[in-house]
Amino acid sequence: MMNAQMEFTWKTALQAADLLVFRHTGKYLSDIEITILHGAWDNRTYEQIAEAEGYTSSYLCRDVGCKLWGNLSTALKEKVSKKNFKAALQREWKNCAKSHLLQTLTQPINSIVSPAFAYSEIEISRPRTNLANLDSAFYVERSPIESICYETILKPGSLIRIKGAKWMGKTALIERILKRAAWQQQKTVYLDFSAVKREVAEDLDRLLRWISLSMCQQLELQNQAEWDWYLNSKSDRSSTFWETILTETKSDVVLALDNIDCLFAFEKTSAGLLNLLASWYEQGKKCDCWSRLKLILSHSSKTSISPHVDGSILNAGVPILLEEFSRDRVKLLADLYQIDLDELELSRIMNEVGGHPYLAKLAMCQMKAKSNLN
Repeated sequence: MMNAQMEFTWKTALQAADLLVFRHTGKYLSDIEITILHGAWDNRTYEQIAEAEGYTSSYLCRDVGCKLWGNLSTALKEKVSKKNFKAALQREWKNCAKSHLLQTLTQPINSIVSPAFAYSEIEISRPRTNLANLDSAFYVERSPIESICYETILKPGSLIRIKGAKWMGKTALIERILKRAAWQQQKTVYLDFSAVKREVAEDLDRLLRWISLSMCQQLELQNQAEWDWYLNSKSDRSSTFWETILTETKSDVVLALDNIDCLFAFEKTSAGLLNLLASWYEQGKKCDCWSRLKLILSHSSKTSISPHVDGSILNAGVPILLEEFSRDRVKLLADLYQIDLDELELSRIMNEVGGHPYLAKLAMCQMKAKSNLN
């Protein structure tokens, strides 16, 4: 059994809070709720959190904070506030440790032998690994979504907007679209904004430099594009950079920006980038050269953008909403894992994790591991 005296860390507290809120509401903590929780963990005031993240303190306290503490209060069956949430979560964590829950949750999937927590607690680990890679036999298509994306990415100056909650399969879908684009002799670039460091996300110039360098590297271009970017004035950067990119590649370029909502907490940066993307998209409608640029944007449906930022680009193009699997698709997933689910077992999975793709796949992994041990 795991040592019950293990230190109660921020990571552990976040996992516990995320699980509790999910059990109560069926939804994970939003990014802004995590921001408040982390700030409270560091004993920061709402004013300090608001100043650092670009929100108003009243919005964080009255709107987001009240809802967060209310959900935790209901889930823990006690009054939870910014002042006492650490102690409340730690008590719950200790109770879980005593019931062997944490031991089960922190083991690798293929080492779990007890099915006791195979469904209700499975979301706690959520490693950032793709369970449905491009060559995987376990990818479940959500027809006609894939076909729509494959057709759209071939059109000049196209834009695909993929929206969904966490772990709904946005990245897996992007990877498949890029693979299809590559088959059609298009150049592809994938940028994950969840990997951008805070100091870069706070500075638009540094962020654009990161984008340009990453693109040059992935497109295997020499450094002239980067030099052109900086030798020209800021007003000319966009045109010069893209003219260089499109001239050098001599082919269509698909630029995928994943987890773009990670920038929404930084008002100036997100405003600058979204305006830039909107201008690229509009030029693609008018200019043959720019029409060779295709865009894929991915963002969480649980994260809101500042009302002061023009988010019109997030309402343009072809919208793709990823939702939970239907009962039939969960059954198909079980078939792909060669698991013969009866109606009772299928109902249990649907009751515990709904049709959440990631949790359903983890459940299948655990069931498969258990059957292999028997």
